[in-house]
Amino acid sequence: MFGKVISINKNTVILENLKGESEASILNYHVIFEENNRSVVGEIIAINNKEITILLVGEIRNNHFTSGVMKKPTLKTAPRIIYKSELDLLLGPQDISQKNAMYIGKSNIYEGYNVSASLDEFMAHHFAVVGNTGAGKSCGVARLIQNIFEHNDSSLPVNAHVCIFDFFGEYNSAFRDLSKLPNINFKSYTTQTEFSESETIQIPAYFLEVDDLSLLLNVTDTIQIPIIEETLKLTYIFTSKSDEVLNYKNHIIASALLDILSSGKSSTQIRDQLVAILTKYNTAKLNLDSIIAQPGYNRTLKQCLNIDSQGKMNAVGAVVDFLNSYLQEDVSKIEKDPKATYSLDDLLYAMNFALIKEGTLNNQTMYEKTNTLKVRLEAIINSDHKKYFECENYISKIDYVKQLFMTNTSENAQIINMNFNYVDERFAKSLTKIFAKLFYNFCTSLKDRASYPIHMILEEAHRYVQDDKDIEIIGYNIYDRITKEGRKYGLILGFITQRPSELSKTSLSQCSNFISFRMFHPDDISIISSISANVDAETIDKIKSLQPGSALVFGSAFNLPLIANFELPSPMPASTSVEVTNKWFS
Repeated sequence: MFGKVISINKNTVILENLKGESEASILNYHVIFEENNRSVVGEIIAINNKEITILLVGEIRNNHFTSGVMKKPTLKTAPRIIYKSELDLLLGPQDISQKNAMYIGKSNIYEGYNVSASLDEFMAHHFAVVGNTGAGKSCGVARLIQNIFEHNDSSLPVNAHVCIFDFFGEYNSAFRDLSKLPNINFKSYTTQTEFSESETIQIPAYFLEVDDLSLLLNVTDTIQIPIIEETLKLTYIFTSKSDEVLNYKNHIIASALLDILSSGKSSTQIRDQLVAILTKYNTAKLNLDSIIAQPGYNRTLKQCLNIDSQGKMNAVGAVVDFLNSYLQEDVSKIEKDPKATYSLDDLLYAMNFALIKEGTLNNQTMYEKTNTLKVRLEAIINSDHKKYFECENYISKIDYVKQLFMTNTSENAQIINMNFNYVDERFAKSLTKIFAKLFYNFCTSLKDRASYPIHMILEEAHRYVQDDKDIEIIGYNIYDRITKEGRKYGLILGFITQRPSELSKTSLSQCSNFISFRMFHPDDISIISSISANVDAETIDKIKSLQPGSALVFGSAFNLPLIANFELPSPMPASTSVEVTNKWFS
């Protein structure tokens, strides 16, 4: 049916249709232009009773397919339909039990053929799974992971470390049965604090660094950062058992009181502020009842703050001398425990001292901006969220990450699920970033680079991975950092989202592989098209008409963009639509 070549324009070849019939059955089939030591591969993209239009997609040289065409076929070269023996070069290995074969699904063009990818090329690079709600993303991801563990006859990935951040608690049901495989274990964590079969998510409070607390306490102004820095410094000092700690607390309180005494405010204002501070912040030696000895008689500190009939505080000199006796700048003698543990309550206690040490109580504008940190920390402490940061015994960050991927019987847990279904979106976003930073620091600290690969898969990724203000506040976006640097250390991100246009463009641009289910929104289609240089507009346009469960797969792990029909996972994730008829009429 292929006649002579009529024209070649860019990557499109137009041929005569010798049969004069429109055979829709061969639409999207691949054809081969054989020339000397190479074969040019094309895809039939249009056909009518006069012409056949073929899009050139790559070349086969030495039994190896390469995407893109360096040299067009000549006008004298007539194509032929691709042979079955050549389809492996396009669709991927058909023997999906091979160790490096990652089974994706069935070809929607070639009946009975598999679409597969190189496991190394897919799982060693960041990837994105996109598509409208109901298009099959959750089922597709569940099936992909089930395939990795179920379709390898020679061995099992016993050293895998896959962590799924599950915003709606969908995946427990899909992966629990994988524990039936030899030496494979599934472990689930949850934000549900009561009546749960899963372990409660817990991050020791003493893991929280300046940037972690900045995220957790929703810092919006860099003026708040020094308070957090000072809080952590004081918390670390206050965990010491040294007698010097008490002296340092006295130093902080005395310094704050002396600042107020020299503020130039009225005697009444000064007295009221001093009383307010000492009522809330005091020690056994420095408080309102502390005795100030003077020649002939003793008075309490509170009595020395009395104001006479002329509005003067006559004993101010004695108070200044008394407070100066507590000043000490050298805290080097304080022994700091490198394995110190502390709680959120300890952080709050230290924050109170940090606020007065930084002089915020003497500056109304600064007080209003920084006191919100204390209010937010108190809100966490007074809520169920406090349980997520409770940990009595010391554990290092390295051991903590390894323990996450370990069962109670000290076996490897290859898949863990973090269920964030029971906390609000802002708090879940903060927790996810804290875990991302823990994983990043863990992987980059390993002496044997990439020896402990971790795959961090984010469901509803557009809720977490955004172009937010992290760079302005803490100096970096953890997801951008991981997508740019994490791959070489073995930390791989997988994004699952229905709104790719809302993701951080930097993070999404670093993805090497894409699985795109049906999408309609022009912004989402445009963003996928703009970051996928090797996918033409004709192929991208297919995304709009895909059936549920079918996806366009493309990227470095695939020889060329293909449409794959995903099999349903077994068991299914808890992501199916509500059965309205059964519910309404039962």
